[in-house]
Amino acid sequence: MLNVALVGFGLSGRYLQAPFFLTNPDFNLKTIVSGSQNPQVIYPSVGVARSIDEVLADTEIDLVSIASPSHLHFTQAKQALLAGKHVLVEKPFTATVAEAEELIELSKKQGKVLSIFQNRRFDSDFMTVKKVIENKLLGELVAFEVHFDRHKPILNPKKWKEEVTPANGILYDLGAHIIDQTIVLFGSPMAVSGETYTQREGSSIDDAFDIRLDYGKLKVTLKSSLLVREEGPRYIIHGTKGSFVKYGIDVQEDHLKAGLFPRMEGFGVEPKEKWGVLNTEIGGQHFRGHIETEAGNWDLLFQNLHAAIVEGKELYIKPEQVLEQIRVIEMVKGI
Repeated sequence: MLNVALVGFGLSGRYLQAPFFLTNPDFNLKTIVSGSQNPQVIYPSVGVARSIDEVLADTEIDLVSIASPSHLHFTQAKQALLAGKHVLVEKPFTATVAEAEELIELSKKQGKVLSIFQNRRFDSDFMTVKKVIENKLLGELVAFEVHFDRHKPILNPKKWKEEVTPANGILYDLGAHIIDQTIVLFGSPMAVSGETYTQREGSSIDDAFDIRLDYGKLKVTLKSSLLVREEGPRYIIHGTKGSFVKYGIDVQEDHLKAGLFPRMEGFGVEPKEKWGVLNTEIGGQHFRGHIETEAGNWDLLFQNLHAAIVEGKELYIKPEQVLEQIRVIEMVKGI
């Protein structure tokens, strides 16, 4: 069993990570680092530290999960690796390619596992899209479009989310997920273009983007905005034989916020009315109908992380892959 220290108790630490560490018998969530909140109100069995230095000095801690504000990820991950800990970093991994490369080299030098919390590789909708593509149900792909939209016209009450700092803004926040998904499916693009925008009144950071990735015959479009009130399709995929359109986003985050824990019955299962529509030609016959959505399962990330640390198994989420994601972000931002 691995002893874990979780650094940060915001959305990611409280809802997206702690429940998985607590329900997976291969982990012991020993300590949560929180500066202002008391995590023991929710998780009474877990110890509390007020600084990352406390857990880095704890020789019993095997794995440090960085779930702090984005601009701290690089520094804290570096501290943890230098302290001889395995590290999981919430996205965005780093603000720059140079920082990502430095952490990757340091992890190798220290002989420690370094991975990134790209949990949306294990979303129900993305795993369904991946299955449709891998089964070649659409023929040769020509267009792949993903939207990660929200309606949040009011500035975020978490002040750090609205500050102009490295690794901040919607491209690093939501863009990190759908760029990562694209690279998982198709590899590194031949060319990258795109823009970021500021749309909300009073905002000083980018809160919308439009990215185009060139894969030859296949063209990829990735879009996001915080001013989308009416939900459109999340995935729109066209191929030489057919199309697949999917509305709705994975339900795991909603389940966790509602108090449903991983491994409970129904966790991560999407309602039937959100199933995607497949319109294609299969075996010379036309087919149009709904495709059952795969169950979302972020726990796969944690299972694999344990196996990589304890058994030396190959990581699902390799930092070298996420390095390519940061490279795309830099191209869009013109860094």
